[in-house]
Amino acid sequence: MTYISVIDLLASDAIHQEFTVKGWVRSFRANQFIALNDGSTIKNIQCVVDYENMDDALLNRVNTGAAIVVTGILEESQGAGQRVEIKVKSIEIEGDADPEEVKLTILSPKRHTLEKLREQAHLRVRTNTFGAIMRMRSKLSFAVHQYFNEHGFYQAHTPMITGSDAEGAGEMFQITGLDLENLPKKEDGSIDYSQDFFGKETNLTVSGQLEAETYALGLGKVYTFGPTFRAENSNTSRHLAEFWMIEPEVAFNDLDANMDLAEDFIKYVISYVLEHCQDDLEFLEKRLLEEDKKKPQAERSTMLLREKLEFVINNNFKRVSYTEAIAILRNSKPNKKKKFQYLIDEWGADLQSEHERYLVEKHFECPVILFDYPANIKAFYMRLNEDGKTVRAMDILFPGIGEIVGGSQREERLDVLKEKMAALDIPEEELWWYLDTRKFGTCVHSGFGLGFERLVLFATGMTNIRDVIPYPRFPGHAEF
Repeated sequence: MTYISVIDLLASDAIHQEFTVKGWVRSFRANQFIALNDGSTIKNIQCVVDYENMDDALLNRVNTGAAIVVTGILEESQGAGQRVEIKVKSIEIEGDADPEEVKLTILSPKRHTLEKLREQAHLRVRTNTFGAIMRMRSKLSFAVHQYFNEHGFYQAHTPMITGSDAEGAGEMFQITGLDLENLPKKEDGSIDYSQDFFGKETNLTVSGQLEAETYALGLGKVYTFGPTFRAENSNTSRHLAEFWMIEPEVAFNDLDANMDLAEDFIKYVISYVLEHCQDDLEFLEKRLLEEDKKKPQAERSTMLLREKLEFVINNNFKRVSYTEAIAILRNSKPNKKKKFQYLIDEWGADLQSEHERYLVEKHFECPVILFDYPANIKAFYMRLNEDGKTVRAMDILFPGIGEIVGGSQREERLDVLKEKMAALDIPEEELWWYLDTRKFGTCVHSGFGLGFERLVLFATGMTNIRDVIPYPRFPGHAEF
């Protein structure tokens, strides 16, 4: 039996023709009106039942959450709120849903908190909120690949298992095939990883950047888009233990070209969802307005969700040096009145989320690109400037999010790179293959990393990063 999706059916002009549609019952009113949804759109198709000529036993099984197959005639709707509806000829129950169990789940009309919904991740995507978020996540993912494909990039599938720490942070998940109850030991008592599966200590990756660099120095323009992992014991609304990263690397690009690429890329993917996700954006915008009503006036959004997205794509990002940003923050009212949790006293401070959001939301009132950070707060692979104290790093800051992109021009000079690694006690033998890229036709090259969930967070207007990934992983939680 062929069938049509709800989104296509709602757009159809084939009035008086017969269609079959499959989906889940959202509601069944007056034993006559079924609201059916199949996940293809936030909107339901109304199916009108002639209950006097329909088997009562069958209708008793049409409960909220049940999967059903409806065949009927598409007609112009007589009621408000929909253009077309289905006049039902037959109903087939594909899967029952016990009404007593439904009352206890997210499928019941009673509103649940977002935290409660995370406890039922196998069902939460059936709600309007999470259906909208996950459809937008999918569209954003497609837009990412489409942008890079249109701009001549090649996708590099970098490994999730690695023997190196790209960030130098040490917050990695270790993987092993050793028997944890009977670990092999060396004479000094340390674990003998030579007997492990890979013959060395290995971890889940925090970034595909270093590997992407090797590909950029052969293919020119590459990008990675895959899962990354941080063993950071953080329970904030901005952190996950498992998340997806977008990391382009481009040979012959300097920092200015890198900033141009990042800004153009972000505007492209946001434009894509504005064009292709209007129904979901409309719903999430209304949801955000309702949430704002519960907040103090000072904490409410100054723009509607779609206005905020349009503002980003229609305005140039403000480019500001770290040094200039520190001067602005040091002289700001929150700093002088000690309202910041982390006060800015001197040049060299590592900016916190509160500082980033102040620059974006209060001072410049637009997305900001900060560049030329102090070398001692950035990674070893970032190119050292001529002043000897700053590096060619850049971060893009967004309202409500803070940092959404982090990138840099990479240090292509072998001697300088070795000096920086030595200063940070990073063994050369661990990254011999990375150092080799500076020996065989090295060149200026740059790249950045964009946390995909933070992009989804911004595009959907949600406030907790755990709500924009299907199965959130955070300290103490690896359910499903």
